[in-house]
Amino acid sequence: MEDSPLHSSHVHKLLLVTNRVHMLLHSTALCFMFYYRFSFLFQPPHTTESLLFPWLLVFASEIILSFIWILGRAYRWRPVSRTVFPERLPEDHKLPAVDVFICTADHTKEPTFEVMNTVLSAMALDYPPEKLNVYLSDDGGSSVTLHAMRETSNFARLWIPFCTRYRIKSRCPKAFFSSSDDDESDFVRSSLYVEDKKQIEEKYEVFKEKIVSFRDNMAIPRDDPTINVQDHPPCIEVMEGNIFDDADNGKIPRLVYVSREKRPSHPHHFKAGALNVLLRVSAVISNSPYILVLDCDMFCNDPSSARYAMCFHLDPKISSSLAFVQFPQKFYNVSKNDIYDSQLRSIFTLQWRGMDGLKGPVMSGTGFYIKRVSLCGNLNIKGTDLTQLKEYFGSSNEFIKSLTQNYTSDSASGGNALLEGETHLLASCEYEISTKWGQEVGFLYDSVVEDYLTGFILHCNGWTSVFCEPSRTQFLGSATTNLNDVLIQGTRWYSGLFENGINKYCSLIYGTGPSRMPVLQRLCFAELTYFPLYCFPLWCFATIPQLCLLHGIPLYPKVGDPFFIIFVFIFVSALLNHLEEVLITGGTLHKWMNEQRIWMMKSITCHLYGCLDALLKKVGIREANFLPTNKVADDEQTQLYQMDKYDFRASSIFIAPMLAVITINICCFLGGVYRAVFVGSWDKMFVQFFIAGFIITVNYPIIEGLVIRKDKGRISKLLAICVIIATMILLGCFTLLSSV
Repeated sequence: MEDSPLHSSHVHKLLLVTNRVHMLLHSTALCFMFYYRFSFLFQPPHTTESLLFPWLLVFASEIILSFIWILGRAYRWRPVSRTVFPERLPEDHKLPAVDVFICTADHTKEPTFEVMNTVLSAMALDYPPEKLNVYLSDDGGSSVTLHAMRETSNFARLWIPFCTRYRIKSRCPKAFFSSSDDDESDFVRSSLYVEDKKQIEEKYEVFKEKIVSFRDNMAIPRDDPTINVQDHPPCIEVMEGNIFDDADNGKIPRLVYVSREKRPSHPHHFKAGALNVLLRVSAVISNSPYILVLDCDMFCNDPSSARYAMCFHLDPKISSSLAFVQFPQKFYNVSKNDIYDSQLRSIFTLQWRGMDGLKGPVMSGTGFYIKRVSLCGNLNIKGTDLTQLKEYFGSSNEFIKSLTQNYTSDSASGGNALLEGETHLLASCEYEISTKWGQEVGFLYDSVVEDYLTGFILHCNGWTSVFCEPSRTQFLGSATTNLNDVLIQGTRWYSGLFENGINKYCSLIYGTGPSRMPVLQRLCFAELTYFPLYCFPLWCFATIPQLCLLHGIPLYPKVGDPFFIIFVFIFVSALLNHLEEVLITGGTLHKWMNEQRIWMMKSITCHLYGCLDALLKKVGIREANFLPTNKVADDEQTQLYQMDKYDFRASSIFIAPMLAVITINICCFLGGVYRAVFVGSWDKMFVQFFIAGFIITVNYPIIEGLVIRKDKGRISKLLAICVIIATMILLGCFTLLSSV
């Protein structure tokens, strides 16, 4: 048994062959397309003068699309899947300890009771409780959250033994009690189980009421500095676990509340700063060699994830270079057709599997088990003197000591001096000054997408990662289910990603060398950073061919021209490849259409705004900012989402571009038809007719939201009138200028 592998990997050979054949055919067609475009430049000037500018814009768009397509082929080069054998792990007393980091920032947008459910699910992991420590970072410094943590510690003394006794799989209380299925328990027909479940549910309702009533009834002066989100002292409270009176003589993990110091005069670096404080504070309390990072709304749906992760971390063949094990993000509130693509199907069913066949996936912000030592940079700790260590890690002697030894489960019980001294020092806003924190140590600060950048640098430093996707979903979160939040969240992500593509961390040039990341791995990271560039070709293809159609200017070969087949092949090839990937990952034709639609919507809105935001930050006009995604459920919005109806009650900066694009395409399509009827040239303008018709068809819900729908999620009439009139005026001006 000792020689048996803890995991195995399987290369999807059929998919590998299919992908590579498609790459060959599609890239060959792209070469012919580029030949057609280049040949235009060598035609006589008098035949190209009126076409040159729109031709060059379309050509530039085709180059950008081809560039992103080539980068994305790296994901499809060697897709793999993995199987784990947790039953082959060593005995519990030989397993390494695990610290769980959970971050929350705003209890008004991230409901406290939901956060506590995540905390309870982490505390109830199927792992030795004396080797499990759960830390919650409360960046809001809220007394509501602290009170809820104390109540959670008390309720955990009932909840964890119940889960252990009956081998419950769904260990998030809210998910367990809201489910109608009890068949996951082997004791479902036991009268004792039914009685215990009823009692624990009653206790759960009392627990919920205590949290909700405290939030509703607290009376704290508004000018109290301790509740200023951006200006409050550190607060750390250890809620000791391990001992309680129970018939099972069970134990619970240690629970720790951490609210770092925040001052307006000091940068706090958003989530990365909060994680680094947890990294330091946990080092002098538990110092577990492995860390699970969770978002506050991403609860543990299965208790086995820690054991699954250890199947990789404890494998002697890969453990020396393995930095983290990434689990997929999945969501419990996603509808069947997922009109906003909130489940990020492509990332977790395609891209991360593809990267796993290379050197491992990108760090994805939540649901990963990372080796603590991998976050200490490349400094050789054992061979470095104390002065240099303090230059890297700060002035805390206790933290420096933790770098070379593991603390026991009782290491923090030596008195209040340690808690009041070292932990508060480590959580202070001045601790990182003149150190390497956020630069070479811990989670990195140079991007608002700290997960991407930290994972990228780890790979550059020689670390690897793996992607683990068991049959039962390990972590479940709450996805955004309204258009406004989806686009705001997307703007933040794409700004951070594109920022990494235009700074020193550009994966195509950063740290190149023989011992660095393989080329294919670099292409995967590059595709993520340059994905927002879709905004340029999408805006171009949504306007330029249509305006030229209105004035009879052909930009594509006519029907019957040999090159017409090339353009048709490229278009059909791309669509069918996407459709194949949707279908083989369990999607439907409807889901495929929704992904096409939301891709267009995002490209002309949050892709564009993300790129502009990154460019403004690059030149110093804007500072980095981070707004937590709103996780408060809205019944009306949820109902629209479940009915596959878009909620157009979004910001005008998102809706206006959509209305402008659909107006341009409808007007130019109708004008093109009128022109073709009286002038002819259907064959020369066919591709441009098709592009306009395709955009109108895919974006039909916008027309529906403007003309047909009467519910509250329809498009504002006032906004629509203003945008349509402005667009018509611009079209009129363009027509006059073109005729001069």
